Amino acid sequence: MSFRQTGFWRYVAVLPTWLAASALFILMTMTFADVILRSLFGNPIESATELTRLFMAIIVFSSLPIISWKGNNIVVDLLDPLFSRRLAIIRDIIIDLTCGVILIWPAKRVWELAERARGFGDVTEYLNLPQHYIGWFIAVFTFATALTFLARAILLILSSVKGPV
Repeated sequence: MSFRQTGFWRYVAVLPTWLAASALFILMTMTFADVILRSLFGNPIESATELTRLFMAIIVFSSLPIISWKGNNIVVDLLDPLFSRRLAIIRDIIIDLTCGVILIWPAKRVWELAERARGFGDVTEYLNLPQHYIGWFIAVFTFATALTFLARAILLILSSVKGPV
């Protein structure tokens, strides 16, 4: 089940998508340059592995809320024919509520780990970037994904009370 975004919420949904797309483009360009430099000059980009990890985290975690909102998660639909439309809505509500509640714990835990990294002054190996920034980013977007699942569940409940979705 997918819900359309309008007005302000459409822009809220587009920003993380553009962030993920930009990170992917930078990652692609950096990888191309790294391969060329490594092959032709024997001089790779030393921080390529570090940057790849950072960009992958940005791509994955900034994409999670919008993918979850649109219901584009990977699903196994072997049992879908066994559910009536009403039962499918109830199943989706239970799944969205469960995922939303469960994701709160990792968001809090990653935030705590980021705070610990900040306290220790942990930095990345080559670029000396503070590691807590990416931890905060992951925590915020994991929490946003949890809120997204909970909002979907609420909208499913409200739409099932009103009538067909």
